[in-house]
Amino acid sequence: EMREVTGVQTCALPISQMDGNDRREHIRTAMSAKVKVVHEELGEFIFSTRDISDGGVFIVVDTEPFAPNLGDTVTVQVQGLPVPAPILEMVVVRKTNDGYGLQFDQNGD
Repeated sequence: EMREVTGVQTCALPISQMDGNDRREHIRTAMSAKVKVVHEELGEFIFSTRDISDGGVFIVVDTEPFAPNLGDTVTVQVQGLPVPAPILEMVVVRKTNDGYGLQFDQNGD
């Protein structure tokens, strides 16, 4: 996929090898950021992201008591910026042994 970025052509490549059962439609970019995740019942947590794409973000969950169900809605806000970041509604769409995949809520707004 070629993109025109301020006059420079860049080629975006996935960070992991694509295999036959990788159904992701968005290119992922490795990015570690602190995010505040708020779940209606589980409460408020600070997690690190592992990667981000146009469609969502992956949060790394170690020992925190954070065990949402797939389909749950959470709010996510990037921390540590000079001005407060927007608070985004996201949906839990994937669980792995080290965290969760969150997708931007298409139904919001």
